[in-house]
Amino acid sequence: MKIILAGATGAVGRLLVPRLAKAGHEVIAMTRSAASLPAIREMGAQGVVADALDREAVRAAVAAARPDAIVHQLTSLASRNFADNSRIRIEGTRNLVDAALETGVRKFVVQSIAWAYEPGTGPAGEETPLDVSAPPPRSTTIEGIVAMERAAAEIPDHVILRYGMFYGPGTWYERGGFMAEQVRLGQLPAAGGVTSFLHVEDAARAAVLALKWPSGAVNVVDDEPAAGAEWLPEYARLLGAPAPAAGPDGAPWERGASNAKARREFGWEPLYPTWRTGFAEALL
Repeated sequence: MKIILAGATGAVGRLLVPRLAKAGHEVIAMTRSAASLPAIREMGAQGVVADALDREAVRAAVAAARPDAIVHQLTSLASRNFADNSRIRIEGTRNLVDAALETGVRKFVVQSIAWAYEPGTGPAGEETPLDVSAPPPRSTTIEGIVAMERAAAEIPDHVILRYGMFYGPGTWYERGGFMAEQVRLGQLPAAGGVTSFLHVEDAARAAVLALKWPSGAVNVVDDEPAAGAEWLPEYARLLGAPAPAAGPDGAPWERGASNAKARREFGWEPLYPTWRTGFAEALL
C-alpha cells in the first residue's frame, strides 16, 4: 500500500515509519521542513515538503503521490499551545481530507484522544458522546477533536484512533520531558482525576493495524485507567523526585477510557498493558 504519513517526525511518527516500511508499505512522509528530509530517508520513507496548514501544498503533495491511504499523526504540542494544536486538528485535517477526496484516497487513519468524552462514571467506551458542552478552556480541545473526527468521517473507510495519554520516548513523560520537570519541581499534585495511558510503541503498532480495521472510532489505551493519586507517586518515585502533595478530586470528565472494543473486535493487545510496568521501562 502507498501511504502518505502526516506527522512522521513526531513521537508516534518516528516509530511508525519503520513499522510501516517493514510491513511492506511505501511511505511518503509529509514534513514542513526540508531539513527533516535526511532523517525521513533514514527511517525508510520518501519525504515531501508540505505544511499541513497550506491547503495548496497539501493538495499538490497528495495529487502527486496518489496514495492508497493517508495516516494523520499531526499535533502541535511542543510549546503546549493548545490553540495551535486545535488549529492543526481543524485546518490541517480539513486540508488532508479534501485532498484525499479529490484524489480518491481509499483509507484515512487519524490520531484522536481518549479524554474527550463527556462526564460520567467509569471508563468511557466509544459509544459515549464527546464532551461538546465543555466550558473553556477545555472547549478549545473538544472543538478541535469534533471538527477533526467529523472531517475524517467524510472518507468512507476511516479509522479514528482515540489514543490514551502518551508516555515513552519523545513525550512529555520521558525523563527529560515537561511532566517530569513539573514533578521534580513539586508543581503537579496527586489529584483524583483518572487517566488512561498509552506507550508510544503501542500507538504506532495500532496505526499500522488500523489500515485493515473497519471504519469507526476505537479507544487505543492500556488496560489500567488510574487516578493521579495512584500513578503520580509511582512516577515520581521512578524519577527520583519528591513525593507529590495530595491534590483535589478530578473533574467529572477525567474518567479514563476502555480498550474493550480494540481487544474484542480487533484482537489488539498492548505491549505495555499497564503504566505500572511501562513507566518503569520507559524511565530506565
